[in-house]
Amino acid sequence: MSSDLAGRLTEDGHRLEVRVYFEDTDFSGVVYHARYLHFLERGRSDFLRLKGIGHRELMAGTFGAPMAFAVRRMEIDFLRPARIDDVLTVSTRTRQLGGARVLLDQTVLKGDEVLLNANVKVAVISPEGKPMRMPPRVLEVLAPGASQ
Repeated sequence: MSSDLAGRLTEDGHRLEVRVYFEDTDFSGVVYHARYLHFLERGRSDFLRLKGIGHRELMAGTFGAPMAFAVRRMEIDFLRPARIDDVLTVSTRTRQLGGARVLLDQTVLKGDEVLLNANVKVAVISPEGKPMRMPPRVLEVLAPGASQ
């Protein structure tokens, strides 16, 4: 897979470019609010992927016991609209790590203009959906400022 398709790791996290298509918009050509959840999810998934933490590997137990990440809580501040054909940048960075959770800051930008800020709490869960501790290797890779 092309690394451009998954965005790129940065000094403080990850950046992913996404284009706004017709399917992302409402009748007026403005991005429908729920579509931002898709953009944010892609940013988080590709951040993990480029850090070497694939969802399949997590569930297979490659890092210890089988596990998954699940969004537990999300706060979103919609500041400005995006429109059809805009190219947006989804920025993701780790704010804080705990034994069973990750706090992420995500931003959607159009150029230098911030369109959306999101604070995301992600829980670590077992295949049965029960909370569990994050394996040390995953903690190490997701630590703020950690290189792959």
